[in-house]
Amino acid sequence: MAQTLQNTLYLLTPGLSLRRDGLALRIEQEKQLKLSLPIHNCESVFVFGADIYVSPSAMRLCWEHGASVCYFTDWGRLEARVEGVPQGSVLLRAAQHATAASLERTAALARAFIAGKIQNTRWLVARTARETCDSADSAALARLLHSLAAGLRQLPSVTSLDDLRGNEGHAAAQHFESFLLHLRPAIRGKFPMDGRNRRPPRDGLNALLSFLYALLRHDCVSALTAVGLDPFVGFLHAHRAGRESLALDLMEEFRPWVERLALTLLNRGELKPDDFATREGGAVELTDKVRKTIVAAYQQRKTEEIAHPLFQEKVRHAQLPFIQARLLARAIREDGAYSPHLFA
Repeated sequence: MAQTLQNTLYLLTPGLSLRRDGLALRIEQEKQLKLSLPIHNCESVFVFGADIYVSPSAMRLCWEHGASVCYFTDWGRLEARVEGVPQGSVLLRAAQHATAASLERTAALARAFIAGKIQNTRWLVARTARETCDSADSAALARLLHSLAAGLRQLPSVTSLDDLRGNEGHAAAQHFESFLLHLRPAIRGKFPMDGRNRRPPRDGLNALLSFLYALLRHDCVSALTAVGLDPFVGFLHAHRAGRESLALDLMEEFRPWVERLALTLLNRGELKPDDFATREGGAVELTDKVRKTIVAAYQQRKTEEIAHPLFQEKVRHAQLPFIQARLLARAIREDGAYSPHLFA
């Protein structure tokens, strides 16, 4: 299956081929034309799985017109991203590298990313707490809210980057220990989860989260690249070859947003246990059917509008990573504070 959503081409079915046809991308299956897409209508190509062919000429057409080609595993982990030479500002990137070399500035930005993640996690938990009718669940969620609030209050006094990372890790562990409380009691047994696991995920819920995180990660890479920042030079996440550390930093405040989407899909019954396949060795993967459902739901959620708390005007969810990337660039350029986006 191949489909286009929000100027992104998704290749999800094994056996597809992507080829160049003049100034268009030609999607074929068994040498039969399935879809033709003019390159000027395409911003990204997402390739899921190892059995999809992208010709060199199609790849060149993409990077010549500013469209990236991203390769994901079957369960949604980003493995590679091919694009043309970035056109970012050298002065901004110089400031970014200088900021990363300053322990004080690095800690300040890391603290802001963590604060955004914890506060937005509280937003997610509070929504569930308001909707639950079970007294035991309500009490457990209230305890989690109190613990997360305590972690937020501690952040200003934490100066060490390692201690900040420990604070974030502790909050995340608490969150995932209680994650099943977000599911309706009737379906919890169908989606067992023993904390967060990945590479590969070992249960359906973790496979779903990994897939959505991969989509979010691409959006954050695109937003950072668009404003001229280097997605590989981060602050909260340590530098590592091949790791887009700054994209992972920017993702933190948006993780609860995609977690809410995952929970909505399960609670509404749009995803079933048989939508997930268990492979030899215990890895759980998403079927072609469920990938299509998730992609459509993710893109639909991105079209929804909210009133932006800073600009006091309506924006789409899809714009939020780009807005935050610009705010981050300003903070780096002006040696100022970064304000994460807080959902309400």
